[in-house]
Parts: sequence; C-alpha cells; structure tokens
Amino acid sequence: MTIDITRTGSMPTSSLTGEEITRTSSLLHDAGLVTDSTRFAYVGLIEPHKAEVLRTLAGDGPVPHRLARALLLDTATGAAFDATVDLTAGTVAGTEIDGSRGQVPILIEEFASIDPIVQADEAWISALAKRGLTADEVVTAPLSPGSYDNPGEEGKRIIRVFAFQYADPTDHPWAHPVDGLCAYVDVIAKEVIEVVDTEVLPVPAEPSQFHLPQGRPAPLEGLKPIEITQPEGPSFTVDGDQVSWANWTFSLGFDAREGLVLHHIGYADPDHDGEVRPIVYRASIAEMVVPYADPAPTRYWQNYFDTGEYVFGRFANSLTLGCDCLGEIRYFDATLADEFGNPQTITNAICMHEEDFGTLWKHTDLWVEGVSEVRRQRRLVISFFTTVGNYDYGFYWYLYLDGRIECEAKLTGILFPSAYKGIETWPYATEVAPGLGAPFHQHLFSARLDMSVDGLGNAVDEVEAVPVPMGEGNPWGNAFTFKKTRIASEATAARDADASVGRTWHISSTERTNRLGQPTAYVLHAEQNPTLLADPASVIASRGAFTTKQVWVTAYSPDERYPAGDLVNQNPGGDGLPAYMAGDRPLDGEDIVLWHTFGLTHFPRPEDWPVMPVDYARFTLAPYGFFDRNPTLNVPESTAADGGHCHHHGEA
Repeated sequence: MTIDITRTGSMPTSSLTGEEITRTSSLLHDAGLVTDSTRFAYVGLIEPHKAEVLRTLAGDGPVPHRLARALLLDTATGAAFDATVDLTAGTVAGTEIDGSRGQVPILIEEFASIDPIVQADEAWISALAKRGLTADEVVTAPLSPGSYDNPGEEGKRIIRVFAFQYADPTDHPWAHPVDGLCAYVDVIAKEVIEVVDTEVLPVPAEPSQFHLPQGRPAPLEGLKPIEITQPEGPSFTVDGDQVSWANWTFSLGFDAREGLVLHHIGYADPDHDGEVRPIVYRASIAEMVVPYADPAPTRYWQNYFDTGEYVFGRFANSLTLGCDCLGEIRYFDATLADEFGNPQTITNAICMHEEDFGTLWKHTDLWVEGVSEVRRQRRLVISFFTTVGNYDYGFYWYLYLDGRIECEAKLTGILFPSAYKGIETWPYATEVAPGLGAPFHQHLFSARLDMSVDGLGNAVDEVEAVPVPMGEGNPWGNAFTFKKTRIASEATAARDADASVGRTWHISSTERTNRLGQPTAYVLHAEQNPTLLADPASVIASRGAFTTKQVWVTAYSPDERYPAGDLVNQNPGGDGLPAYMAGDRPLDGEDIVLWHTFGLTHFPRPEDWPVMPVDYARFTLAPYGFFDRNPTLNVPESTAADGGHCHHHGEA
C-alpha cells in the first residue's frame, strides 16, 4: 500500500492524515514493536529537509517520502522506542530510548492510573488521615516531575502527585489544595516510592462554583448583541490546507506536540506584479514552560513543559461559533493519534476568520486642498485553544494587510493553588481567596521561526538606539542614531532584549535589495518582559535554557525542532538550543532559524480567581524595507455609513 500525497490541497509538509496514522500503526505492529501494553506517546510527521520541499514545490525534484515519527512506551516494562516509519516505502527503523537524556511524554493513561496507586499506599493514607481526610475525599493531580537527584528515582519513570479535597462534585477541587503533602510515584512499577509530608496546613474551605448561578453575581444587564457579518462571504480561499487571503498565502497544519503550525508564509507584492515573496518557511510554538517560584520541599520541582512533557496539541478544544470565534468562520479539524495508535479527530480545532482592526492609514492634507483619505485595516486570525490541566491557552496568529505578522498567546483558566501561609512568612504567593494562595510563576513560550526572507540567504542584525553626546556635530544635544551589529555565528547568537535602547532584530536577505538599495528585511519586535527568574544554577535553568534569553539564532537543521531538546520529560538538562549552538555554525547569509522567547511573569491578583480573565503575551514581525513603499496603497476605499466613500478628493 502506498500513500498518494499529490491529492488536491496537500503539501510535502501537510500533517499526517487519518489513513497515514493507521498505516503507521500497522507497520509498527508488523515490525513487532507493538504489544498489548504498548502505548503511542506521540505520532507526527517527520518533515522533509527544507531544500527537498522547495525543490518539489518548484517542480525541480521528486515528491519526498512521507515519514512518520512514533514514540512508543511499553507500560508494563518501561521500555521505550523512537521509531521512524517510511509510509512511502513501508519500512520501519528507529532506536531504543534508554532514558538517560529524557523519557517519552507523559501518557493520559498514566494520569488515570495514579489514584489506585496512591490509595494503596499506607504512608499516603496515613498522611491524609493526619489531615482528617480519607482517600475517597480527595482527587489527585499527577504532574511532570522535572529531573532531580532524589533517592530511588534514577532510571525510573516518575510522576509527582498533589491532593485536592473533593467533597462536592459541583465544586472545583482546585479551590481546596491539601498542601504540605506530595507523593512520588513510579508509574511503571505502579508504586509510591516516597511521600513528602512536611506540614499540616488548613485546607481552604471557600467553594469555587463560578460555572453555576450560585457561584457568581446576578447576570450583567444592558449588553446588547454584537453580530459580525460578511454578506458576500469571507475574503479568503481554502484549498486543502493551503490558504490565500488578500496578499497573503500560507499553508496550515496541526501537530500533537506543537499544535498549530504555519508553513510557507508569503506575500504577493503589488509593486512587483503580484510576485509571491517568501517570509517565513515554518512558524510554531515549539515549547513552553511554567516555572513556579515556591521553594517548599513539596513544590520546588514545579516546572511544567506543556509542549514537550504533556504534548499539548492533543488537548486542543473543539471551538464553538459565537463563543470561541465570532464572525464568518472557517474551521479546520485536527487528526491525531490516540495512545493506541488509532486516528482521532478533534473537530473545529483551528478557527480562521477576518477581523476589522481600525485605521490602516489616514491623512487629511493641509496644503493639497480637499484631500482626506482613510483606509480600514483588517487582519486574518488563525487560532486554537488548548487546556492543560488548570490552565487554558489560546495561540493566535495574525496576518495584517500591511505585511505585519503577530503571534499572541492568551492565558486563562484556573490558577494553580496552594494553602496561603502569609506574605511575611512565605513571600512566594498571593492570597486570592480566604486561606487560598496562588504561587508566583512565569509562562515562557518559545516561537520557532524558520525564516526565509526573500529566500534562504538570510542574516540577523541586532539594532538599538544610540544617543549622541552634545558636542561637535551635535551642538544642541538633540541627535540620536542607531547601531547595527551583525550576528556572525552561533557563538554570539543568544541575545537579550533591552527596552532602554529599543533593541530589535532585523532578519534580512543577503541576496535581494529594495529599490533604494537596502536589504529587504523583517524586524522582530519583542516585548520587554523578564526571562527566567530562577537562579542560573538551578535545574530549570539547565533544562529550559531557552528561557534565559529572548532571542536565539541557529543554522537550519531539520533535526533541531525543539528548544528544550527532543525528550523533555525527565531530561537532566543541556539539550536543545545550547547543544544545537555548540558547533558555532556561521549565520551570515545562511539558512537560519530564529527562536524567540516571550511570555509573562505572573504575580496573581484576587481578580484572577476563581477563573482568570485573559492575560496576553505577544510579539510582532514587521516589514523593514521588505517593500519599496507602503504595500497597502491598493486597499479599496471603505463604504461610509451614509452609503458614500471614506475619502474626499479636491479637483485635479
């Protein structure tokens, strides 16, 4: 059996289909790698080398083989395997995973296995009894363990466990943490290897029932309906996973680990006969981590890599018109593998729509009589939401008429709680409800931006403002300029943001210039928020080194997909970006990848409880000399409310 990938709307980078997932599983079974106790921790496309893809799309090369990667775990023995399945040739290869550089991601099945394991442990039952609780009165939160030299953990597959009182099925257990207590579980041996019981703290009692009428105030009155309509339909066209909108073209996909992935982002330049010029070859959120600031003996290890440890794409929500998305919506389903290797479909996983975004450009002229021009900005929104335990994350990619690209993370859901000890005693949490604490933490994301600004020959310059001292050439002291520093190789390619000088990074073509002789470029505007606040000697600083700088630049390699490394769960650290950059490859005029760390530092507020209003983190890629002039001069005039046009011209 072979897979025809020349079907309408498909690309060499298109996500695996349900048929391909089934074939992947079948070939692995035939190869003897799957038993009754084997589970599929991850299945995804192994994308061909970029050069192969571009040759194929240009008609200069054969269609690459379709390859799938499968991470397998035998839940009976702990044996793990990293398999490469050639769907075109029908062959299987791969290697055993020994666990020294990390474990395969955590299984949903493993989460479900925890309750009976801890309920059978005498030390756990005794610790609950000391707090006046029984096992039937609590639920457990199984969590990724990090990587620490704790006795008895070496070589084992570990999950750490908190308890929450759960007396009322209508009451969110997050409101009732059983603090000062944690269990360490070997999920393969199905036994508790340690119970950490440091102090008995009162369980916060106030219920959390915000989803019920009794848990919130009377409904707000006076809000009138907002309806967004496009009587002629949306402006975009879709062919399979390929999208065209205004001057933009791109393809989209969905990966169990990264979620939404955009490929082949290009812009049809109106001043160059509609030439589609490449900007970004591939864009995704390749990793994220939530490091917590609570140093308690039961909590110091709380650092959750939601992409690499939990494979957060599989928890994508099915989005609902009028609730999650508003307007003329085009939904896309996501097809992923379940833990038995069978295809499963998340309906409406991706939402795409247009939004009006205010004024695009406007001018009322004082010299040229009667000239008043205005155009409306709009943007295309491509988004998905995923729920990872207590938190819900939305990732929104925006394409604007003027060539800007933005990525925005939206954070909501429920704070991860603790028992509150008092700010003077324990200055690491906010009291958000009586006796309920919310530990300080960060949300740090890594956007992997495989750049292709007008081709593969790119370079990165760090650009910052420079004040000019008063003196010769600047007698009035008003002058300032900028400094541009080329990042020549990977040895100097880990960079910090600096708001005091407005630091940005220009990704420019080394092969093309605009009509003024300037290199065509895009500029990364980073939010000037803190990077990782944990000590540089901490375990999390090693495991999540990507969080210590805002910008990293590497030479392209198809095997370098994840900033914290390939196997993040229980990884001891040192993998990912530091390892990728150790070879100090040249970057000037090369095929490069930009990795941008962005996010926020969260000192929770009472207003964040019981459910958190959306908070935001974002970055922007904007054209800088990429176009010869404003590329939106051809945007049509809007129609005014009175039926006229939004402009006025004087006599010629």
